[in-house]
Formats: sequence, structure tokens, C-alpha cells
Amino acid sequence: MKIGVLSDTHGRVAQTRAAVELLLKEQVEVLIHCGDLNTREIVETCSVLPFYFAFGNHDSDMTSELRRAATELGVNCLGWGGVIELASRRIGIHHGHMRVDRERVERAAPDYLLTGHTHEAADVRDILQVDGVFGGVPTRRINPGALYRAKRYTVATLDLNSDQLEFLEVVRVGRDIG
Repeated sequence: MKIGVLSDTHGRVAQTRAAVELLLKEQVEVLIHCGDLNTREIVETCSVLPFYFAFGNHDSDMTSELRRAATELGVNCLGWGGVIELASRRIGIHHGHMRVDRERVERAAPDYLLTGHTHEAADVRDILQVDGVFGGVPTRRINPGALYRAKRYTVATLDLNSDQLEFLEVVRVGRDIG
């Protein structure tokens, strides 16, 4: 199973559409957004496939609207983060800005930890540390990058069967304003 991962869209609908179109061309089966959606339209744009998302720091004033959009569109809002299972892999999803949410998700010892917030693509394999103690659980931390306020706009694909990760550059649509 191949998944598409995006984050930090910050309400940029046209940029998000371009990213989703790119991910669809890559034949992903599921979309996951790691927070900072900012608008219902981002949820709508990503709802073309099974879709999971977590809130980011810029979503704090919109949580009710984003939850309502998820319910109406039949997609999965994980609140401030959660763990899902796809292709027998446990996938932790959170934005990365709140220690309490990060630690809650990491305690579940996911195989993959998908985050956003830094606006920089990253792929790190490490041992989870929860409450200051290393848990001995190897986890792959992936940040897909951002579609706003980044040097390069990127998303990621992850093949859960082969563990192959690819960062894809998304062509810029307009300018970063705001």
C-alpha cells in the first residue's frame, strides 16, 4: 500500500490541489495530512481518497469546523494526533508542536511517525524516547515538508510494503502571502 503524506498547507487550496494531483499520479491509496490545514476547503480537496488528518497549531481556532467537515465528508479527523493501522503498519500522526500530543502518540510505539510543523522535509530512523526514557522501539520519523513558507514545496509518498519513501517537489502555484 502506498500512502501520500502532506502537511502545513495553511489554507492554500490551489497549492494543495496541485499536491493532491501529483500524489494521485503517483497512485497513492490514502492521504494523510499532518496539520495546519486552516480551512474546510483543504479537507474537501484531500477527501478524494481515504483521508486522515491531525490538527496543527494554526488549526486551533478551527477545530470544530474541521471536525464537522470530516464528519460531513466521511474522512478521519484524529484531533491533535493519533495512531492508525494500514497494511499491518502502525502509523502515528501528529503535527509536532505540542509535547503532550507527541508523547501520547509516541507511547503507542508506531512503526512510522508522521509529523509537520517545521516546514522541512525529513526522514530519520531512531529509537523513541518517551518521558525522557528510550523505549527501545525503532521508529521512522517522516516530515513531508510544507506547501507554504518553505524553500521547496514538498510532499511524500511512502510504500508501506517496501518501506520506500520518496519526497516529491510540488510546483508553486502563486506566491506565499500572509
